[in-house]
Amino acid sequence: MSELERWMRHALTLAARGRGAVEPNPMVGAVVLDPAGKLIGEGWHQKFGGPHAEVFALQAAGARARGGTLFVTLEPCCHHGKTPPCTDAVLRAGVARVVAAMADPFPRVAGGGLALLRAAGVDVQVGLCEADARALNAPYLKLLSTGRPWVHAKWAMTLDGKLAARTGDSKWISGAESRRRVHELRGRLDAILVGRGTVVADDPLLTARPAGVRTAARVVLTASGELPAACQLRATAREAPVLVYTANPGKLDGWAADGAEVVGFGELTLDAVLADLGRRRFTNVLLEGGAGLLGAARDADVIDEFHVFIAPKVVGGSAALTPVGGTGAARMAEALTLEGVTFEPSGADVYAHGFAPGRVIV
Repeated sequence: MSELERWMRHALTLAARGRGAVEPNPMVGAVVLDPAGKLIGEGWHQKFGGPHAEVFALQAAGARARGGTLFVTLEPCCHHGKTPPCTDAVLRAGVARVVAAMADPFPRVAGGGLALLRAAGVDVQVGLCEADARALNAPYLKLLSTGRPWVHAKWAMTLDGKLAARTGDSKWISGAESRRRVHELRGRLDAILVGRGTVVADDPLLTARPAGVRTAARVVLTASGELPAACQLRATAREAPVLVYTANPGKLDGWAADGAEVVGFGELTLDAVLADLGRRRFTNVLLEGGAGLLGAARDADVIDEFHVFIAPKVVGGSAALTPVGGTGAARMAEALTLEGVTFEPSGADVYAHGFAPGRVIV
């Protein structure tokens, strides 16, 4: 690994510290070296609306940054948003070189920051560790390019692939460590989606416990508009956001009166829901089930990232549900083959994590 790559990888590690706190902004990390190549400042974008990574790193470096090098995982911004342009801070600092992992496709930047720096005489290099930078901010890039959020799918299943016993009982398939990981995941995402069947069968609360850096909207999809008159989601709708998407909004007046936001569509489709969540600038959403919702998402190929917890239990039963319903593949050759798959222990369970084909290139 070259010295340049080593510093950029350090900046990428710093950037990841902002996960869950900066969205819909991208995660960004920055490192400043003095002219002799010594580390004198580092920083990362810590929260949405707060200073950007370059500002923290350059403030730490102070006057020693003059003539030095700034490594940054994303092109410095050149527009006034919630904060002043980072290019102003870079030029004031007097760095001689800027090494950026990638250009920022955000329309108000889109190469403008790099062009401004070059025009001011700064040596600008772009593309170091670009694939890794794109993988880190894949949700941000997807929202910009498609208007849809990055879709995570999560489920727990037994060793024989069951979502619940034949009676519908599912508490608990996974162990305490796996459930802790799920709560951690919930605490950094924008929304958690379930179908009507999950609300009826499990009466979930869908919150992160303990609370994370974000409070996810709890989202229910019900084409019929039929939901329980009393359940945890409705009872807590004023404590944490509840969104209900339906083709029959008139049936949900009681939910609306209790604080839920009811969104009606002439036809309820997963794409329409994701488009609306994208308009709200939701960057990451989590599908938690049940089998019907996960199956529809698989059939529509909208799942980007998978989180699967496999418990060392065998429940059996031909009537017991499997995690992913829908139409499914007709032939094994048409099965979704995940990329970048990892397996790791999660207490007594195994946590399998991977991406749909082509979503992340590293």
